[in-house]
Amino acid sequence: MNRNQVRPQRRHATPSRIERVRRQAVPKPRVIIALLLLLGLVSVMLLDGYLRAEVGNDQRVRSDASASKVPDSVLDGGPFLSFQGGTARTQAVPDKTIVLTFDDGPDPEWTQKVLDILDDNDVPGTFFLVGSMISRYPDVVRRMVDDGNEVGVHTFTHVDLSYQSAARVTREIAQTQLALAGAAGITTTLFRAPYSSTNDAIDNYSWPVYKKLGAMGYTSVFVDTDSEDWQQPGASKIIKWATPKSGKGASVLFHDAGGNRAQTLDALPRYIKKMKSKGYTFTTVSGAQQQAQGQQAQGQQAQGQQAQAPQGTPATAGNARQSNPEQAAHRTADTATLWEGRALLGAVAVAEWTVPGLAAVLAVVGVAVLGRFAMMLVLARRHYRQRNRRRFSWGPSVTGPVSVIVPAYNEKECIANTLNSLAASTHPIEIVVVDDGSTDGTAEIAESLGLPNVRVIRQPNAGKPAALNNGVRHARYDIVVMMDGDTVFEPDTVQRLVQPFGDPEVGAVAGNAKVGNRTTVIGAWQHIEYVMGFNLDRRMYDLLRCMPTIPGAIGAFRRDAVLGVGGMSEDTLAEDTDITIALHRAGWRVVYAEHARAWTEAPASLGQLWRQRYRWSYGTMQALWKHRRSVTDRGPSGRFGRVGMPLVVLFQIVTPVFAPLIDVFTVYAMIFVDFKASLLAWLAVLLVQLVCAAYAFRLDRERYRYLLMLPLQQIAYRQLMYLVLIHSCVTAATGGRLRWQKLKRTGEVGTPAPGTGVR
Repeated sequence: MNRNQVRPQRRHATPSRIERVRRQAVPKPRVIIALLLLLGLVSVMLLDGYLRAEVGNDQRVRSDASASKVPDSVLDGGPFLSFQGGTARTQAVPDKTIVLTFDDGPDPEWTQKVLDILDDNDVPGTFFLVGSMISRYPDVVRRMVDDGNEVGVHTFTHVDLSYQSAARVTREIAQTQLALAGAAGITTTLFRAPYSSTNDAIDNYSWPVYKKLGAMGYTSVFVDTDSEDWQQPGASKIIKWATPKSGKGASVLFHDAGGNRAQTLDALPRYIKKMKSKGYTFTTVSGAQQQAQGQQAQGQQAQGQQAQAPQGTPATAGNARQSNPEQAAHRTADTATLWEGRALLGAVAVAEWTVPGLAAVLAVVGVAVLGRFAMMLVLARRHYRQRNRRRFSWGPSVTGPVSVIVPAYNEKECIANTLNSLAASTHPIEIVVVDDGSTDGTAEIAESLGLPNVRVIRQPNAGKPAALNNGVRHARYDIVVMMDGDTVFEPDTVQRLVQPFGDPEVGAVAGNAKVGNRTTVIGAWQHIEYVMGFNLDRRMYDLLRCMPTIPGAIGAFRRDAVLGVGGMSEDTLAEDTDITIALHRAGWRVVYAEHARAWTEAPASLGQLWRQRYRWSYGTMQALWKHRRSVTDRGPSGRFGRVGMPLVVLFQIVTPVFAPLIDVFTVYAMIFVDFKASLLAWLAVLLVQLVCAAYAFRLDRERYRYLLMLPLQQIAYRQLMYLVLIHSCVTAATGGRLRWQKLKRTGEVGTPAPGTGVR
């Protein structure tokens, strides 16, 4: 055994730079940022669902309830109900007067056309608005108010308030007022309950709601005649049903939203002309109230009485809008309400753009994911059939000795198993152990084994790339195999790994890394990921000639090729990805040897797994950014840049980043939209993944029993990987630095039996 101690010569970094990288820990605020982004998305989705009546939707409508507790004077009274002084009072619409009322708006199409008709006929209307619609279409509300029309509250989500709690009732009204303040700078004292009609429809359940709102200063507005245009019976019947009898005044109900209102638009101008020809005038609710008050006995100062304002908006001269008596129910919103309303509209605008936009992006991502699965299956099958033909050959058999480089840092638990597995190799090798400043006696253990053809080289701690470069410099042979200090080879691994070098175009070979400690849940999840995610991918990338990564656990290189691209670079944390891309750009071919197996010890805890994958993800991003100019290069470099680079970015960064949104949308749909349909869709995607995984296991001759963990892997493990990737993206976006991560090893992955492996 030869023993050498040299000082490493680093090409890409200075000692001070390496020390800075080691000292800088990952700032915890980046984790918080990632979680806040996810929380923000969930909040936007919930807001959008609330606006669309998907969240908190209650479609119950009460009917045929008793009205024994409702005063007869209210049931038989006029359509305007108020509680001035705590006593219920109703007012009727004066004779020959029509109050046109419209429910369920605003709608960007139908409401605008209704407003056009009212303008053309010079008549006002009273619109009872749904708060969620106000927040989505504030411009329509502004026009409505500016044109001289009056507005009222029709709740925020159009629910039957008789079923709701007192807190929900208050919230429905307050939210609608905020939306109205944000849209038009006003609040209102008018209210109409969803699904209400004439006074005699008030029952024992809705009566407490009207009393509560009356105490808050609201006037509840009912109808005398209902056009029932929502039934779309035809314009003639709409006009007939909306016409009051015997010259009576009436509060008339139409709808400007909630469905196709073409018949309403046809009937409305004809109705207005008909009623005008009969001597009717048109006004708003406030206008009709003032007319009724003017007809009362003299001596009452009805004209000077203001409708009682809702709580928080007293009917003072500075608060009420006095300029137009037909808008007397409007109140100027105070500063706090105004800005709260604008904030609500801003949040709604974000939700209105964000959720549909994300839905479109996710549709593209979904298609890309399914396309990737299909492409992997097709190309993996082709790769398997091509490489396993009897007559397939890389060229002349490679029988000459090769150098195996084992970088080691504090690997006392694993180094003996690693070296013993190499000693059993059926291919002639020399073993170069580069001890990277270990403090646990790793080098001493390697020397004490007394194995032939083993050299131990000591160097001050400088990182894995420096250790690999040191090993390459000391290698005696033209082909070098690189592995991790916690990995074990099968006896024929090296022989199978180096055969592709019979093709002079091949500059590097990726082996088949296997999870040795797969008996735990975390190990089984990683086993599925290695077989399906990594090895299927490598088969695909091999045929496309754009292999992005040679695994650090098992890879072989032409020594001249490695030296030709400058060795293992310290510019990134993913030196394996960096060197692989560099070899592509230099014109070398990188291939996959599926039968060359290495058994590695995967992280055994979630914390270790997070640190490992965080480094991988961040390092991959660094490598892609470093080689970004390959996209515009010509020749082999340009080929990788325009084929391999987009595939890696799409499938290893973009798709995984957006994949959590698919899960969030799925959970949202299960809870608020359609549980059965959403569950079936999720199961369908899971089935596609199961098919891909089963095929991957078949190609690798693995036992299918581990696939029983796949559903749980999708629910738990995949979410962890998504968070890791998002964390890496945040780190990259904020210019963070990441130190080298040393994982705790147990040494439980031993040397596999010849020809069997660990199953």
